[in-house]
Amino acid sequence: MALLTKEGLDRVIELLVNAGLVDRAEVQRIQQEVAQTRKPLIETLQAQGLVTDEMIARATAMVMGVPYVDLKNVQMDQAVLTLLPLEVAERSMVVPLGETNGQLVVAMLDVGNIQAVDYLSTLTGKPVRAVMSSNSGVQSVLGQYRGDFTGVAQAVKVTNREIAQAQASGNVKTITQDSPISKALTSILEFAVKSKASDVHIEPLESSLIIRCRIDGVLRKVMELPKAIEPALVSRIKILANLKIDEHRIPQDGQFAVMVSDREVDLRIAISPVVWGEQVVIRLLDKSGTAMEIEKMGMTGRALRTVLRGISRPNGMILTSGPTGSGKSTTLYALIKKIKSEKINIVTLEDPVEYKMDGVNQIQVNTDAGLTFASGLRSILRQDPDVVMVGEIRDSETANLAVQASLTGHLVFSTLHTNSAAGILPRLLDMGIEPFLLASTLNTVIGQRLVRRVAQKRTAYQSSEMETKEINSIVGDLLPQTAGDVARVSEDLGYNGLPVTGQSSYTLVKGIEDQDSPGGYTGRAGLYEAIEVDEDIQKLIVARATSSEIMKVARANGTVTMRQDGLLKALSGITTIEEVNRVASDLN
Repeated sequence: MALLTKEGLDRVIELLVNAGLVDRAEVQRIQQEVAQTRKPLIETLQAQGLVTDEMIARATAMVMGVPYVDLKNVQMDQAVLTLLPLEVAERSMVVPLGETNGQLVVAMLDVGNIQAVDYLSTLTGKPVRAVMSSNSGVQSVLGQYRGDFTGVAQAVKVTNREIAQAQASGNVKTITQDSPISKALTSILEFAVKSKASDVHIEPLESSLIIRCRIDGVLRKVMELPKAIEPALVSRIKILANLKIDEHRIPQDGQFAVMVSDREVDLRIAISPVVWGEQVVIRLLDKSGTAMEIEKMGMTGRALRTVLRGISRPNGMILTSGPTGSGKSTTLYALIKKIKSEKINIVTLEDPVEYKMDGVNQIQVNTDAGLTFASGLRSILRQDPDVVMVGEIRDSETANLAVQASLTGHLVFSTLHTNSAAGILPRLLDMGIEPFLLASTLNTVIGQRLVRRVAQKRTAYQSSEMETKEINSIVGDLLPQTAGDVARVSEDLGYNGLPVTGQSSYTLVKGIEDQDSPGGYTGRAGLYEAIEVDEDIQKLIVARATSSEIMKVARANGTVTMRQDGLLKALSGITTIEEVNRVASDLN
């Protein structure tokens, strides 16, 4: 932030108060506090979450009479970033915005730093015009330096004329195997892997090509490329995935593997024709596997105890459900890891094999060769397995085979696409499974979704009236009733230091956004609900009860729902209420 006199700081505070961004009473309270601590007033306001650096920077710019630019959600052209070296940008907290009329325009935290402006002018050999931005805005742009897109910038130099000549001669393969295009694809994939993205979307528009990555379950625009690069880039992907480069009318699926930072990453390719060309979606699967611990993934308390009881049984079915990308397969891998031993034979049937596990016999589904879930499951049962994992139950044939396997003494793990744990039961009945068979074979059903974790850099705040009402109505009956109940209830639910219910407000947290924590989040955690198929649930299955009827009985028997689990995680500082509502607002 720019250095201001006391008079200037007072004007900044007055602007924030007059704009309704901070309460005057809160300012007065902090002023009394800093009089004792001698800490800067504005820093204290920010530390307590009353104002953001964006608010402060914008008000400071108004006081100083200088232009202000909001950079938090701006995607910079890589060519612009080359105007200043990264080490200079980081040292001076300044980022380039472009060139205008022979001037280099930069954004800085302290536009009054004449020495820094003179240094930049001498370094670049151009006059420098400085505008103001916030710390988070500058950090956001600095983070874009760290995605090394030099290969992309080089590939962009491939002209329309060059690509057109290659296509006219029928030699698309040659143009797409040259260094620029290969480096462009490598740069994009390296950024995706380092950012821990699950998917890369390459989307053609009328006059440009958009690259987006799904990071922590949320799509984030990475760059925008010229339209001219699309044919060569898509063709390069097709060649690597062994697809037809001259086929543009129908969808194509393929796969290939790459090495990034000494890790082998499996890429699943889906190409579909769209209005302005061909869309490519790349699913990234880390074949080296991860340290999958069900507790670290967010399952705790009653749900964890229910699931552990289920996997300790010698036979039956354990099923997990949720939307696409909710971590169902990862949960099954973590449960398999729990029971894996030299004494049991574990066989899996997957499409695709997402993680390799030592000591587990993993089979890849190959529909073209006739190896489907149903046919593969028949074969598995002849291999003397103790535990069977079927990647997904997609049809009635696979469902019936899974039931038969559990009836014959096998422990069966699998997934279904339903909205909740209770939804699994009617779904299987719809597939033609006899109610009495389902009631006698099903052990445990799990529902799950993923929320983003609050970053380590965070601030605390008190819940709003609406948030407080939501907490009291959804988890009020779960929270401790008195201070003496805190330890017992917290241990039962699996969260430390839960607050006493019925408060007028609750202490919550939110993350501080920077280049490593988009939106103030880093990583993801699961929201879980687990239903043990006891005698009460078995009776409902036989009676073909609805999912809501089943869930009502399960809650009465102690099941914590996904929505409740999410709010407990928010109260424990793991995620935010906003994030819980984003992924689970349709649940009760």
